[in-house]
Amino acid sequence: MTAHPTGPADALAGTFRRYAEAASTSPLDRHTALALSASPAALHALTALPARRRSPAVLLAALHDLALAGRAPALAAAHAAADGAATADAAVATLLELTDAVATTVAHRSPATMGLARCAVLHPAVAEAVSRVGAPAVGLVGLGTPAGLDVHLDRVGLGYDPGPSLGDPSSPVQLSTPVVGPGRVPARALPEVVTRVGVDRDPLDPTDPDDVRWLRACVAPDRLHEAAQLRSALDVAAAAPPLLLRGDPLALLPEAVARVPAGALPVVLTAWALSRLTPARRRELLRRLAEVAAGRTVAWVSVEGVGVAPGVPTLGDRPASGHSTVGLTVSTGTGLHATVLGRCWSRGRLLSWLAA
Repeated sequence: MTAHPTGPADALAGTFRRYAEAASTSPLDRHTALALSASPAALHALTALPARRRSPAVLLAALHDLALAGRAPALAAAHAAADGAATADAAVATLLELTDAVATTVAHRSPATMGLARCAVLHPAVAEAVSRVGAPAVGLVGLGTPAGLDVHLDRVGLGYDPGPSLGDPSSPVQLSTPVVGPGRVPARALPEVVTRVGVDRDPLDPTDPDDVRWLRACVAPDRLHEAAQLRSALDVAAAAPPLLLRGDPLALLPEAVARVPAGALPVVLTAWALSRLTPARRRELLRRLAEVAAGRTVAWVSVEGVGVAPGVPTLGDRPASGHSTVGLTVSTGTGLHATVLGRCWSRGRLLSWLAA
């Protein structure tokens, strides 16, 4: 039997069906994705978009963004009622009516999350860096994370089970993280954070209404707990907005570190940011760190897949092994000194602390 060729619309329909079938997809997003996959008119509109901008995640977020902006009232009402059938119908109608608006959004937006759980991994790692260097203050530089609480990790309440409570006990963002294995997270408080810098090609400003709405749009409309957590996280970030540098994170690293006052330890943070870079670009990060450490000590805290962060030992773990490595690299001008502090799973929701 001769196989019939599959056109772009058929391929796209399959992509949306697979997205709908994924276990992590919310019920309302599942209804929407299936409706788009079954609508010839919707598929025709979607295939007119650039191939690289047809991701179900960004397209569903673009529709949600229109609802939040008041431009798709029927879709907003269906979301509020948690009505799957009405959501599906309204989503298709919104796409067909506001195709140009959807195209404009997906052309310059990517799915974004504040990744709250990783603060529980980054906080003790930064405290370890400060302890080893003996710094009286710290400046946090987040690389390659368009939105996140990374540079606000001291302003989040963190509980470890078993283990200590760290961070701000009065923060509206409170996280609880299970700790496995014999190691225990040290009960170290951070010194004053004097600088917060975010560096990304397209950073999101927690004080900008459009950026805030996009972050809200990236949370499925029926994920009410996540939406509430996001609102709290945005309040924390907006209360002390970081300096945002827009451009190539590696090229801007010297400028970002230079924003940290003398006497404070610059700590560069990467959390699942390097996997998007080629191996050569990852090695360039080490060169940049050596350059900026020519006149001062700089620390790099990395939470990346096994073998992704250059120079950080793998402990014999295999790449793509299901967990990530928490690394600390200190550059003193005389060389880079890298060690492993722990392992984590599920983007920071489970931690194993290894450092003595």
